[in-house]
Amino acid sequence: MTLNTRRQFLSLCLRGCLGAATLSALQMRFMQSVLAAEQQPFTDYKALVCVFLVGGNDSLNMLIPMAGESLQFYQQARQDLAVTDALPLKPLREVEDGIGLHPSMAALLPYFEQRKLALVSAVGTLVQPTTKAEYLSGSIIKPQHLFSHNDQQDTWMRGREPQIISRGWGAQMLELLYQQPDFASCISLAGSNLWQSGELINPFGLTHGGVPDLQATRRSDVRSSVLRQATQALLAGQSHPIGAHYAQLNNNAIERSAIMRQALKLAPDFSDVFPSGNTLAAQLRKVAQIISARDSLNVGRQVFFVRLGGFDTHGDQQRLHPILLGRVAEAMAAFQQAMDDSGNSNNVTSFTMSDFGRTLSTNGDGTDHGWAGHQLVMGGAVKGGDIFGAVPQQRLGGERDVGAGRIIPEFANEQYFATLAQWFGLSAAQCLQLFPNLKNFNQTNLQFV
Repeated sequence: MTLNTRRQFLSLCLRGCLGAATLSALQMRFMQSVLAAEQQPFTDYKALVCVFLVGGNDSLNMLIPMAGESLQFYQQARQDLAVTDALPLKPLREVEDGIGLHPSMAALLPYFEQRKLALVSAVGTLVQPTTKAEYLSGSIIKPQHLFSHNDQQDTWMRGREPQIISRGWGAQMLELLYQQPDFASCISLAGSNLWQSGELINPFGLTHGGVPDLQATRRSDVRSSVLRQATQALLAGQSHPIGAHYAQLNNNAIERSAIMRQALKLAPDFSDVFPSGNTLAAQLRKVAQIISARDSLNVGRQVFFVRLGGFDTHGDQQRLHPILLGRVAEAMAAFQQAMDDSGNSNNVTSFTMSDFGRTLSTNGDGTDHGWAGHQLVMGGAVKGGDIFGAVPQQRLGGERDVGAGRIIPEFANEQYFATLAQWFGLSAAQCLQLFPNLKNFNQTNLQFV
């Protein structure tokens, strides 16, 4: 069944005695059996969950040197921002002078020990491998608009430098894998975003409370039913292109909302797993519910987007940053527990992105815009219990400091993305198509998943 035929079928159901609020589980299962006839290139299921930390997370302060010269350099650079009670980590590959995790992230420590959590060290935007001398001399191509929030957020979501495009690598993965991606394969709990914007698909938006709906038509009483039918009758048969397009959008929204709302009715609640009062946890709880209901949605691949803001810590960092890291750790740990409990751990990988890292040096009350940072990757398929890449010394004026404690990345974010994309199902050739600067690097898969 084509997408248009499917829409017509669902629209007829919704225009008749089956209102969006009254579709039964049996009726929805029948609809999904029809949808199953559509092309499915995969017999397995995988999902990527992007956790975007908005503002530029000081992720270098997530991994703390424990002793020796490394600790001395760290304390000299960080001054009042230095963490003194880090939780010792024992990665599979030993780190000189030892390494510890920020104490606010204690909730993640068990998953590191269970080898379901890995850290990827010193990731950032790069066009080609770059040394300090090359950067300072201008002899290499630098990423555009380094240290700029909006530009760097877009670069992380587009997945490439220096081309400017209006599509993100999350949506483009689906478009490379499917002739026509289904709406349920691309879901945002944090509004519209570039990462999930493509030519054929855009994110289907939910809130942590569920599927949003028009207040005037969401009830099941007679007045709402009449209003819903009148609206659909008014939009039906539009001859003007703009009117017809709007009518199609309206029908799509009704159909998709009905499908998603019914799927969520079949999902576990997970209220006992996720902490309250944590907006990121609330978003990830809804993601866990949708993943648990994936059979009713008939999707083989899904990408999810959640976000937490507040990481632009120019001031009051000593108080704010531990709170933010604690929220990230608690939310991601709860999400992993939900995946474990529901049997989805090996099929779902969550990972972090952020605008950029921050400076090693303090401005007196916080840090400024930096470059390289560490990223978290979690899931049953992750080669956890390890740190991928050499942890850079937090040394002002060191061999990777290009000024003010801005650290040159060891890995390009395109290498990071390509590793996730290949696990998701893209070929090496498709990754080169999606992340064109990969050709400049010897290692195109970082092997952390």
